[in-house]
Amino acid sequence: MVKSKSVFICQECGRQSPNWLGRCPGCEAWNSYLEKPAERSKASSRILSESASPLNLPAVKAGEEERFSTSIQELDRVLGGGIVPGSLVLIGGEPGIGKSTLLLQAASNVSRTKGKVVYISGEETPRQVKIRAHRLEIKGEELFLAAETELESILSQAEILKPALLVVDSIQSVYTPEADTLPGSLNQLRLSTQKLMSWAKTNNCPVFITGHVTKDGTIAGPRVLEHMVDAVLYLEGEPFQAYRILRSVKNRFGSTNEVGIFEMLSDGLAEIPNPSAIFLSERLADTVGSAVVPTLEGSRPLLVEVQALTSPSVFGQPRRVANGLDYGRLLMLTAVLGRRCGLKLGKEDVIANATGGMRISEPAADLAIALAIASSYRDRPVLPDLTAVGEVGLSGEIRAVPRLDRRLAEAARLGFKACLVPERSAKNTKNSNIRLIAVSTLREAIRMGLREVGV
Repeated sequence: MVKSKSVFICQECGRQSPNWLGRCPGCEAWNSYLEKPAERSKASSRILSESASPLNLPAVKAGEEERFSTSIQELDRVLGGGIVPGSLVLIGGEPGIGKSTLLLQAASNVSRTKGKVVYISGEETPRQVKIRAHRLEIKGEELFLAAETELESILSQAEILKPALLVVDSIQSVYTPEADTLPGSLNQLRLSTQKLMSWAKTNNCPVFITGHVTKDGTIAGPRVLEHMVDAVLYLEGEPFQAYRILRSVKNRFGSTNEVGIFEMLSDGLAEIPNPSAIFLSERLADTVGSAVVPTLEGSRPLLVEVQALTSPSVFGQPRRVANGLDYGRLLMLTAVLGRRCGLKLGKEDVIANATGGMRISEPAADLAIALAIASSYRDRPVLPDLTAVGEVGLSGEIRAVPRLDRRLAEAARLGFKACLVPERSAKNTKNSNIRLIAVSTLREAIRMGLREVGV
């Protein structure tokens, strides 16, 4: 049986205490404390300020969501076109990945265009935030800083300033006295997020909160936070690389397939308007085990280099390693290459990698991955200026992929002359800027792509 919470109140001066005291520290009266049940806050359970009574659907007022820009195009893209007033956005990422830097840059931009912005730091002092702002060359006349962890104090300050944007960094450091647990605990995270959501909806003010991630890449604490907020963004990147990728895994106001590409520089995160050129800038010509795939991230076409390496296994069980690629599809492609194309990979270690820290999950990359594996196994490079796109079936057939025109246009823009495409897709595509090599089977694609006969 769960015991209800209670408080001890002095009958002389009304002072409260979580524990019984023999003498009141306020009025110094003896034996004046009596135990009473704690009153539960009713405001925290209310999400929206509108009436709770049901409304007929035609009577509900609706319209286009008015968004405003952060002046960071990559961030706006992932958000679905900009910030929606009254939305609650969670940005997760490993410590030191650049979450605070990105939000400070966005807060500075919003303060110049929309007015006051309140930046709450629960882990740094205003002086430390100022040092970062100086490095980012941020003046921030309308940017207000505060080092606070008590949620009620944060919301009261926001009520006074009435900002256009509220940033809380991070949600794990915030606490509310209503949840009698330590900051970062389950109850604290849930109740604090619920109160921030209620305040955002009531005041029609967007709120950005940051959250650290665990070793497996999920938001630290319960995943219930992801269900409560309006949008969940992840900032990813390898510690030894300068590139950062911003992904959306949930967005009530836009697509969850968009990505934003940034580069970490000494003066902050810089946008990369042409990420395909960046990802291919270090690719060597006539490299064995390398193929280029025009993939899609939401509505954005990206050209990514896929590398593969096959090597005789020194252990009894050959290994399959996938970096940035789906491990299950790598196993499937390895089996198809062995069964349908005659590549004896049963005693070979197969390592596949997507360069630049990208993660490719769409089946359209199957053909490029298989081509890279075959190139490494046969020790023959892929044809120069050739890309490959297509889904591989278990029978070795090459299946059609969506939005091929956009992929081909991006490949042609970066100087590629030809592309291996599914035969069915080639019939429905009108593109004169790049030569289409239509293939129907994986065996045929390897023969055409590697200039090898009898595969």
